Amino acid sequence: AIQAAISQAFKTPEVIRMFAKKQPRQLRTRLAEMDRDLMVGKLGRDLYTQQKVEILTALRKLGEKLTPDDEMFLSANAGTALSQFERVSTDLGSGDKVFALASFEVEKAKQ
Repeated sequence: AIQAAISQAFKTPEVIRMFAKKQPRQLRTRLAEMDRDLMVGKLGRDLYTQQKVEILTALRKLGEKLTPDDEMFLSANAGTALSQFERVSTDLGSGDKVFALASFEVEKAKQ
């Protein structure tokens, strides 16, 4: 169930990879780069929204504190796939299982 939830929730292999490797600092750096790219018109609003939601969800699951603005953005933009991922991964209880399956998704995406 969690593997299906990860596949549905995360469309960006880079985000899955950083999440699987437990790299919150790199996720935050990627988010800052995306903010810059959006401002200069290098990144479209839809792609920005999708990837920002993925990154914020990954950061939350890694135990990182989100700003109130980030929490509002996530609430306003998180779809059913990400909500399902949150629910299923919480039900599993073990973060190690979530990270192991995320790593599996990264390897599968490489092939």
